[in-house]
Amino acid sequence: MSRRSRKAAPEPGTPRPTVSVCRGCCCGTEKIPGVDHAGQLRRLKETAGGAATVRAVECLDACEHGNVIVVQPSSEGRRAGGRPVWLGLVNDPDAVADIATWVAGGGPGLADAPDILDLYVFQPSRRVQAELERPGR
Repeated sequence: MSRRSRKAAPEPGTPRPTVSVCRGCCCGTEKIPGVDHAGQLRRLKETAGGAATVRAVECLDACEHGNVIVVQPSSEGRRAGGRPVWLGLVNDPDAVADIATWVAGGGPGLADAPDILDLYVFQPSRRVQAELERPGR
């Protein structure tokens, strides 16, 4: 993740970052025991929902990294150089809180992610990345 100077978080009504939470074949199921999958999504919506669009999506085809969360920049964040950040193995409530804090600050391009999130970052295949950005997803 790049380190950029911090800018103000988006004002209400402006384009917001999008947090896509995989809830397909592996993420959000009993395949990852001991994780409150519904609670994870609910906490993200409660804590980041005012600053970001939080949505559950079907399988992101990165099952080996379950639970997968993708943080996409707002249009302002993209103009500032932000790109989607793929986070895998997000099975810890503290990681969910760190993601919520980051998007509340503006997300990719507008705010630095907490350093601890570097441990969760991975690069999916180009095909998988393109699927997420396909219209209608």
